[in-house]
Amino acid sequence: MNILQMKYVLEVASAPSIREASTRLFISQPALSSSIHELEDELGIIIFDRSNKGITLTDEGREFVMYAKKVVSQYGILENRYLSKDHDKERFSVSTQHYNFAIKAFTALIKKHNPDKYRFSVHETKTKEVLEDVRRMKSEVGIISFSGSNETLIKKLFKDYQLEFTPLMKREAFAYVWKDHKYAGRKEISLEELKDFPCVSFNQNSDGNYYLTEEALSDHEYDKMIISDDRATTMEIIAELGGYSIGTGILSWDDAILQGLVSIKLKEEDPLIIGYITSKGSVRSQYGREYIEELLKYKEI
Repeated sequence: MNILQMKYVLEVASAPSIREASTRLFISQPALSSSIHELEDELGIIIFDRSNKGITLTDEGREFVMYAKKVVSQYGILENRYLSKDHDKERFSVSTQHYNFAIKAFTALIKKHNPDKYRFSVHETKTKEVLEDVRRMKSEVGIISFSGSNETLIKKLFKDYQLEFTPLMKREAFAYVWKDHKYAGRKEISLEELKDFPCVSFNQNSDGNYYLTEEALSDHEYDKMIISDDRATTMEIIAELGGYSIGTGILSWDDAILQGLVSIKLKEEDPLIIGYITSKGSVRSQYGREYIEELLKYKEI
């Protein structure tokens, strides 16, 4: 078994047909099939069921794919770290839900050191990806949040993924509306009062599981709901339809996308706990330690 065979299996598993997989891999279909057959013979399992309708993963195949994804991902990290042309550069990576303080801490770290050569990464991504990135060591530190609505699930994932969570701040739930909204001048409002307006949710979950959202009150039954995958689109919908979204009430006025919003405290309570995660037992780099020091400057709890 080798890494190339695992990549072949993953490509076939994700492609609509083995012909399409062979095209993507720039390999002939017979050679691809032969390689997978050799792997199955070596492992003593059947990864794919073959029929006139195509190929599908067997139960053993699904299990193999689960492990192969982890191995291929880890290999990619090693390959990028040691075999790429940038291997001599300083490296550090962070994954985060959208929180401005996480970016400010990141830029402060770079300003402090300003290495001659570096390849630093900040991944503003979805909840599950933040967890996976730190679990797979793609990122050394992750910034994440949870509310009472999804606390049980998130803490279970922390345990399953061997992640340590350190809380930094607690934020009450606010409604964001556009500055010309009829309720824009209110100090406090209820979801009942907003029920005639669409709630626009910035989709932060990767697999349709709404309980991995970073928003509070995710278990509320909204009469009108619009899901958006892009923050700029979310803001435009809120402005055009008089809608609202749920957030922490923290508006960064140096963020041009947010400049048309105002926040109103929600009467319903479902506070967000925001903090950072690291892999349990991992050895932190100098940049990892100092990035956390920058994050701790924002610690309130």
